[in-house]
Amino acid sequence: MVQAERASSPIATSQAPDRRSPFARTNELLADVNPGMPPISLAVGEPRHGVPSFVGPVLAKSIADFGLYPVNKGIEPLRRAAADWLGRRFTLPRPVDPETEMLILNGSREGLFLGALTAEQISGKRAANPAVLLPNPFYAAYAAGALTANCEPVYLPTTRRTGFLPDLDALDDALLARTVAFYIASPANPQGAVADLAYLARIVALARRFGFMVFSDECYSEIYPDHAPRGMLEAAGPDYDKIVVFQSLSKRSNLPGLRVGFAAGDKAFLSKFLDLRNVAAPQVPVPLQHVAVAAYGDEAHVEENRRLYRAKFDLADQIIGDRYGYKRPAGGFFLWLDVSAIGKDYEVALKLWRDAGVRVIPGSYLAREQADGSNPGAGYLRVAIVQDPETTAEALHRLVAVLG
Repeated sequence: MVQAERASSPIATSQAPDRRSPFARTNELLADVNPGMPPISLAVGEPRHGVPSFVGPVLAKSIADFGLYPVNKGIEPLRRAAADWLGRRFTLPRPVDPETEMLILNGSREGLFLGALTAEQISGKRAANPAVLLPNPFYAAYAAGALTANCEPVYLPTTRRTGFLPDLDALDDALLARTVAFYIASPANPQGAVADLAYLARIVALARRFGFMVFSDECYSEIYPDHAPRGMLEAAGPDYDKIVVFQSLSKRSNLPGLRVGFAAGDKAFLSKFLDLRNVAAPQVPVPLQHVAVAAYGDEAHVEENRRLYRAKFDLADQIIGDRYGYKRPAGGFFLWLDVSAIGKDYEVALKLWRDAGVRVIPGSYLAREQADGSNPGAGYLRVAIVQDPETTAEALHRLVAVLG
């Protein structure tokens, strides 16, 4: 069952949801408790692998460009480099036009947030309660964007039963008719599920039938064990109408502090989106854009990145084994551990911090309650294996020693 987040909705919960970020809630949970061992954080999805070697020289070469106001759509070399990378990485029906179908973002988060405002503006005449669909659990920017756009977030449970992706068969025509945007992440955060091309094509077909935007969050697309995840633009056919994909260098290139990402796809949407960004969004400093040009032109550091994550998942396979419903995900760098047999997820997270000094995120903090009172994240822990292999192994050994 889906859930909407307005008291006026007959399927809304009676209790107002906690809209703080999962990190703020976790900080509050652990604030008054001293870690029982030297602390290791596996809570934030902040890659700790090395910064690529080309970053320093590129910055040094373009340092004078800090004296320029950047154009909001991004410099042409970066838009071209990002479009070319999309063409190499994915089997696209046609090349992305870097002039009309590409915008550079100050990290993908601001694009995912602001995108909902533009989607609502261009949606045309909808029902009195326009809706934004999002997976549950979800990345917090999705719901924040929906609420800021005065739309009703409708939470689609992603559970083991649904393959940790939204159940498209559960969406009825009445809901889809009032939808202005559908957020989807593949690989999924937190479960690491990857949608196949047929699934993505079904979403594209629904979007065009009912006239809503698809926002495909593909920020984890370059972290996978074996098979590269497919992308939403591959399912678009000869036109990118109603489809926008969001990418970032934070995970792909270990550059979360660079704050460079992009949005690509529907040119009519991106034109309106640029109008909003020109008055409301931060530009990306030009020297950082030159670093991004180099990053999208180099795959060696990305391949090394994947090798390190594979090694850490190998450690998880060995140390965790078949405990906590663990299964190596098809993408991303999170473990999604079922600790419901041990206790409530936030109690288990507190125990791990108190007894082992390991910080993780309770799964219920990443989700909202559904109308039936269930929380799809309840009973799980999200564990980000972003540290070096030695630190990761130490943390996982502690986790198993404490939880059994």
